[in-house]
This record gives sequence, structure tokens and C-alpha cells, in this order.
Amino acid sequence: MAATLLAAEEGEFNPLFPHTYELVVGIFAFLVVFFVVGRMLVPRIQKTLAERTDAIEGGIKRAEEAQAEAQALQRRYSEQLEEARRDAARLREEAREQAAQIKAELREEAQAEARRLVEAAHAQIEADRQAAFAQLRTEIGRLSTELAGRIVGESLEDEARQSRIVDRFLDELESSNAQAVR
Repeated sequence: MAATLLAAEEGEFNPLFPHTYELVVGIFAFLVVFFVVGRMLVPRIQKTLAERTDAIEGGIKRAEEAQAEAQALQRRYSEQLEEARRDAARLREEAREQAAQIKAELREEAQAEARRLVEAAHAQIEADRQAAFAQLRTEIGRLSTELAGRIVGESLEDEARQSRIVDRFLDELESSNAQAVR
């Protein structure tokens, strides 16, 4: 090494070994750049990197939150849809029950109306039968009195007597019919 130093002192230029003032200036420049970079640029770069990291992590977090919210909304929607289906099924069942109840009420009303009409018809038939029976009884009485008068040969024009004879005859006829039916 001593030989190389001697060569540098004698005036020969060696590109591998710079001059001392260049070395001092280079070290000083390196320290200034190192200081500027270390004190000013590195914190700014770290700050920018931290902001970017926070932005990326925040974006990921917001995306996760949005996805969780979307899943929660989907769950709520599914629950509401299921509830709406249950409500629709319940309403259909209630409508069926109401229809069955209305149908039963209408059937009962129709049956009651039919019974009322049948009873009214029976009452009318009974009234008509009684009226026909009374008219027939009068007519039979008149005919039998006339026939008896022809057979006996005398007039049976007395109303009270005629009525008693006819009533007695018809009562005997009814009692013989009642015995024959039994």
C-alpha cells in the first residue's frame, strides 16, 4: 500500500484511489444525502406507505363490512319472505275455514227454509184436507139423506134430525175405517 500512496504523491494519477479532498467531499455529500433522506424523505415515505396501508386495510374492512351487511340484509329478506309465505298460508287456511263456515251456514239456512216450506206445505195440505173433508161430509150427508129419504119413502128435510143422522153415520164409518187400518 505504501507503494500506491507514493505513486499518488508523486503525481501519478491512479483512478482507484481518489484524492483526499474528493474523499472528504464525497463522505460529506454522502452524510448530507443520508441525513436528508433519513430525516426528511424516509418519514414521508413511511407516512405515505402507512396511509396507503391504512387505505387498503380500510377498503378491505369496508368491503368486509359491506359484505356482512349484504348478508344480513339477505338473511332479513329471506326471513321476511318466509314470514310472508307463512302469512299467505295462514290467510289461505283462514279463507278455507271461512268458506266452509259460510257453506255450512248457507246449508243450514237452506235446510231450515226447506223445513219451513215443507211444514207450511203440510199445514196447507192439512187445512185443504180438513176443508175437503168438511165439504165432503156435507155433501155425503146431503146425498145420504136424500138416498135414505128415497129408500124410506118419507122426507127427511128436518135439518137438525138430518144433521144428527149424518154425524152418527160418519162417526160409525170413521171408527170402522180406524179398526180396519189397525
